[in-house]
Amino acid sequence: MRIKYSPEADAMVIQLNERQPVDSRDISEGVIVHLSRGGQPVEIEVLDASRVLKKKDLSILGTQAELALAR
Repeated sequence: MRIKYSPEADAMVIQLNERQPVDSRDISEGVIVHLSRGGQPVEIEVLDASRVLKKKDLSILGTQAELALAR
């Protein structure tokens, strides 16, 4: 799993696996799940992330550009 945050776009993407997304669904205001061809979640995108996450959490993601989490 990888977490990426773009301060310029104020968007966070949680990549769940390496599959290619082919479809997407809005699951809540500002939260989009991207799906594989088989309908499995590939990544979750959070728009206006600074409204959802604490500044200290975003600053960690912003300085590391990408955070990889072990399974």
